[in-house]
Order: sequence, then C-alpha cells, then structure tokens
Amino acid sequence: MSSPRRRIETDVMKLLMSDYEVTLVNDNMQEFYVRFHGPEDTPFAGGVWKVHVELPDQYPYKSPSIGFMNKIFHPNIDELSGSVCLDVINQTWSPMFDMINIFEVFLPQLLRYPNPTDPLNGEAAALLMREPQAYENKVKEYVNRFATKEAADAANESSSEDEVSSVDSYSDEEEGPDMEL
Repeated sequence: MSSPRRRIETDVMKLLMSDYEVTLVNDNMQEFYVRFHGPEDTPFAGGVWKVHVELPDQYPYKSPSIGFMNKIFHPNIDELSGSVCLDVINQTWSPMFDMINIFEVFLPQLLRYPNPTDPLNGEAAALLMREPQAYENKVKEYVNRFATKEAADAANESSSEDEVSSVDSYSDEEEGPDMEL
C-alpha cells in the first residue's frame, strides 16, 4: 500500500530537483504548481503559465489533474477552467509516465500540435482550422496579455477555490489599462 505514496514522493522530488519552478500547496506533495514556459518555435514561445497539478491517492495508477491557471488560447485547453484535454493524461495514462514526462513531453507536444477535432475551446479550434494565421495571432495576443511572469505569479497568489475566475478578473481589469501604454 505504500507504493503509491512512495511513487508520489519520488516523482515530485524529481520535479523539484529539475529546472522547473515548483511550489507545493501547504507542503503537500499531492498538490502543487509548476511554472511552465511555452515551447520555442511556437506561437506560445515566451509565455509563462502556472500549471496546477493534483495527484490522486491512486497515482501513478490514476492520472494527475492538470490545469492552466492563467489564460491560454488553445483548442484543447478550456479557456475558463484551464482544464487540459490531453489523451495521454485523460485516457491512456500509464504508471510508466511520471510528472517530468508531462512537462517535458506531453504539454509541449500539445501546444506544438493542437488537435482541433477534439476541442475544449471551440472558438480556438474553428479559428485554427479556418484561419491559421489569425489563430496564431490570437495565441500571441493571449501570451502577451495573460502569460507574463506577473500574470503567472498572480495566478499562484489566488487563494480561493475558484482560482481561475480570480485570475481572469485580475488579468482583464487590472492589466488591461496597462496594455494601452
């Protein structure tokens, strides 16, 4: 029975010792935030996101819950909740995968190769299929507005259960006027 607990500790320690900035929630290894940078050579390059991770008690036999805390415009990521629609996390998760795989392979691949045929964000999917250049421009606009270091930091400071809404209101109301400079 201690196997899942040991595996959680091992995977989180590997993540803590990696180059990723990891912030544990209440020193709990089953809930934490990871600062994730958009992959180079994509419209997401230069973006910084806080990704919320929750590991279930049955981890690694059950997949982790992954969500972007600050806004991102992507067909397979829900804009309001930040939920990620990623087959390898949601359906084909295997105990062979670990947290490093998610941040070094799965999320970068998702941002690099969006799947508009299985969308959580219909607007992003439609734009990608109909007007790829307009989609890329909107992604870059979101990166500039919502995926800054400051927005990622603000996303982490939110203490309410409805963290995504707090981030949205911060980004829309407080950062908006600054963008007019």
